[in-house]
Amino acid sequence: METVRWIITTAPEIFLLLAIAVGTILGRIKVRGFSIGTTACILIVAVLIGQLGSFTFPPILRAILFSLFVFTIGYRSGPEFFASLSVRTLAQVVLALVIGATGLMLVLMFAHAFKLDTGTAAGLAAGALTQSSVIGTASGALAQLGLSADVLKQQEANIAAGYAVTYVLGYILTLLFVPFVAPRLMRIDLKAEAKKLEAELAGGAPAKTDNLSYRKFQARAYRISAAAGRTVEAIEAEIGSRTIVERIVRRGADIAPHRNTALENGDDIVLTGPTAAIVAAKPVIGEEIDADELLRSLPGNVIDVLVENRRLHGRSIKEVADIVGDSARGVFLRALTRMGREVPLGPETRVYLGDVMTLVGSTGNIARATAQVGHALNASDRTDIAFLAAGIAVGLLAGLASFKIGAVALTLGGGGGALIAGLVCGWLRSRKPTMGAMPPAAQQTLSDIGLGGFIAAVGLGNGLAAWSAIQAHGLLLVGMGIVVTLIPMTVGTLVAYYLLRMNPVVTCGALAGAMTVDAAVTGACDVAESQTPVLGVAVPYAVGNVVLTVLGPIVVAATFEG
Repeated sequence: METVRWIITTAPEIFLLLAIAVGTILGRIKVRGFSIGTTACILIVAVLIGQLGSFTFPPILRAILFSLFVFTIGYRSGPEFFASLSVRTLAQVVLALVIGATGLMLVLMFAHAFKLDTGTAAGLAAGALTQSSVIGTASGALAQLGLSADVLKQQEANIAAGYAVTYVLGYILTLLFVPFVAPRLMRIDLKAEAKKLEAELAGGAPAKTDNLSYRKFQARAYRISAAAGRTVEAIEAEIGSRTIVERIVRRGADIAPHRNTALENGDDIVLTGPTAAIVAAKPVIGEEIDADELLRSLPGNVIDVLVENRRLHGRSIKEVADIVGDSARGVFLRALTRMGREVPLGPETRVYLGDVMTLVGSTGNIARATAQVGHALNASDRTDIAFLAAGIAVGLLAGLASFKIGAVALTLGGGGGALIAGLVCGWLRSRKPTMGAMPPAAQQTLSDIGLGGFIAAVGLGNGLAAWSAIQAHGLLLVGMGIVVTLIPMTVGTLVAYYLLRMNPVVTCGALAGAMTVDAAVTGACDVAESQTPVLGVAVPYAVGNVVLTVLGPIVVAATFEG
C-alpha cells in the first residue's frame, strides 16, 4: 500500500491514464446490444481508484483537457448550429430548446425544494440530461466565485457524485424512451410511419429497396453506328439513369462532348453511369469496343464529400441536384451519412450541413461537383494545430468575461468560451475550407482524450468526497434524475408532434439528438426497421450540445448562495 501511495504522490498521471484505459474498455462491453458508454465508466472507475488516496492534478491540466473536448464539440456542430437558424429547421431547433428549458426548470425546482447545494444541482443537470460537458462549465463557473480551496473541492465532488448517480439511468431511459415511449405518446406505429416516410422520400411511390442501394458505376467504350446523326443529349435521355457521354474521339481527335454535339458514324465514345444502364445501351449506340486507351484516361473515383454549401442546407436531394446543376453531370450519389449513420436516399431526402455525401464518378466530374457541395475528406489531411490552438486561446479569453446577476457573477468560464470558439471556428471552416482542417478521426480523438482525461481527473481528485456524497444523496438523486430525464422528453414529444406538426419518425430522431444520445437512434431504427429516424438527428444534436452545455453556469448562478 505504501508503494501505491508513493506512486499517487509521485506520478498521479499513471492512474489517470489507467482510469481512461479501463473505463474505455468497460464502456465498450455490450450486454444484449446495450452499453452505458465510456464516459460513465471512466468516471466510475476513477471514483473507485480515488478511494486509494488523495490525488492532485494541476488545474491547468483539467482546463486544457476540457477545452479540447468542448472546442471539438463546437467545431463539429458549428456548421449545423448556424445553419439551423433558418425557417426550414425551425421546428427541430424549438424541440431542442424546449427540452433544455424544461430540464433547467426541473433542476432548479428540485434544487430549491430539497435545498440542494450548487454542485449537486449541476451534477443532476449533467447526468439526467446526459450532457457531460455541464460538469466542466459548472466547475468553471464555481471557480470564478472566489470560494476557498476546500469548499470548491467539495462542490466539484458533489458535481461528480450527482453526475455518477444520474447519468447511467438517464442514458438508459433515453435509449428506451425514444423507440418505445415516444411512439406511444404520439399514438403511432413507428414501423408503419417509417414506411410512409420512405415512400415520401421516394417521391410518393412505394419505397423500393433499390432506391436505397448503390448500383455499380462503370465506364465502357462504344463505336457509333445506330446513334449516328443524333445528339449527345438525345442519346443520354434515351439511355436514362443519368448516364452521360464522357468522351468522344473522332478520327483520332477528341471532340468536346457538349449536349448539342451530333455523333457521326465511326465515332468512339465513352459512356459512364450505372452498370445496368450502360450494358443495355448497345442497341441504342452500336457495338462495344475494346479501347483501353480511351478508358484509362477516365479514372473512376469514390470520394466522401463534407456538405458545406449553406445553400444546400435543408434542401431535398432533388433540389440539391437542381442547385448544383450541370456540375452534377456524371456524378452519382452512392450514400448520404449523418453523424456516422447512413440516411435513406430518395428524391425528397433532406440534406444538412455536416452530412457526408459519398460521390461516384470520373475524377474530373467529381472534382467539379465537390466544388459546389463542400470539400473532399482526405485521409491524408492533417489537423491545423495553429488554428486549433489559437481558437481555444481566444475562447478561453472570452470565458474570462462576466456580468453580475445580483451578487453572483455569471460567466461562461473557459469551457463555455471554448465551446463558442469551436462553433465559430467550425463555421469559418465551412465557409473557407482551405483553413482550419481537422479531419473527423482527429476530432474524435481530441474529443475522447479531452473528455476522458477531464472526467478521470475529476473522479480521481474528488473520489473520496464524491463517494461520501453518493452515499448521502444517492436515492434522492435517483428519483430526481428519473424525473429530469423523462419529463423534458415527454414535453418535447408532445410539443413536436401536436404543436410543431413534425413527422413522428423524424421526431424520434430529433429527441435523441436534443438529448445528445445519438445511440438512441439505433433503437428507433431497429423498431422502425428503417434508417429514417436518422433524418431528425443532426440539427437538434448541434443545438442540444450548445444549449445543454451552457446550463452549467446558469445552474450555478441560480442556485449559489454566497
